[in-house]
Amino acid sequence: MKYGLEIRAEGALDLVSVGALVHRLDPGIVPFHKAGHYAVHVSGGEFNVAANLADCFKMKTAIATAMVDYPIGGLVEERVRAMGVTPFYKRFEHNGVNGPNIAAVYSDRGFGVRAPVVFYNRANEAGARLKPGDFDWAKIFSGGVRWFHSGGIFAALSETTSEVILEGMKAARAAGAVVSFDLNFREKLWRIWGGEDRAQKVIRRIVENVDVLVGNEEDLQKGLGVPGPEVAAKSKLDPAAFLGMIGHVVARHPQVKIVATTLREVHSTNRHRWSAVAWIDGETFVAPTAELDVYDRVGGGDGFAAGFFYGLLTGQSPEQCVRLGWAHGALLTTFPGDTTMATLDQVKSFAEGGSARIQR
Repeated sequence: MKYGLEIRAEGALDLVSVGALVHRLDPGIVPFHKAGHYAVHVSGGEFNVAANLADCFKMKTAIATAMVDYPIGGLVEERVRAMGVTPFYKRFEHNGVNGPNIAAVYSDRGFGVRAPVVFYNRANEAGARLKPGDFDWAKIFSGGVRWFHSGGIFAALSETTSEVILEGMKAARAAGAVVSFDLNFREKLWRIWGGEDRAQKVIRRIVENVDVLVGNEEDLQKGLGVPGPEVAAKSKLDPAAFLGMIGHVVARHPQVKIVATTLREVHSTNRHRWSAVAWIDGETFVAPTAELDVYDRVGGGDGFAAGFFYGLLTGQSPEQCVRLGWAHGALLTTFPGDTTMATLDQVKSFAEGGSARIQR
């Protein structure tokens, strides 16, 4: 046992995620009311982790998700293939008028003193229709699975999606997989069907099945209902506030062995200070602080989770696990889109103190 976890040495799949796929329309630094064209990124909090692990870290990953048979679905399927993620789809037919749909996320990048703006069109979203029984977990896990992951964005989509997560987690635990959950509390999503009270009832049930939890202080407070810290943080980079809440988390959920989060201090849209912290089986590990010139901040947290999980899955030291997550999350903010364009060599170099000097 390492990190307080029993991680399988091998399996046909290193990680399986369950969640909803979305397409993100990105006009760059131009605000939407003035935009004339958009880049399209395929994303989803749960998918991003699987995609990052497959593309950058060369791990065998899969996603259980909804797919709609229409042109946007075709675009999304192509991107899933391109990232090297094995899909397990529950397919839906589009009626040609109003769905069901692959959700759209609209997110400009902002610039300088102008913050990024994010809003959604998740009307009649196929992912929200997913329900228990839609996936044959025994078949998905038949060759062995080492890690199972989901998150609070998928849990927030409907009254049935959290039940899909629970069904998958229980099957994964029975198959010997480590189970992780990214709280990813999104107030806009929870507001439409119950707000914080509903979120906490749902998420607490899920976390009862979780070994590794990802989330910051706000996620812990609003998503899990953990009391605020007794010690005030000196800055956004001070891990004291986060660590002050760990005791409450573990008291409620003693099976949780790891809790981790990124630390970010925003000077402007394009200039951040970046770190990370993890509580691993009773010990605390903090990453260095980096000054980031940010191109696109969306996906940095999922980038951290992927690098961190890679470290754990490959048996790195706890310090190196945190550094790998920190380094990959930092690099991801230098690319357009929500998923990685980094190489493993770049991640390892940055984690070990590499610089931005030109590589010849």
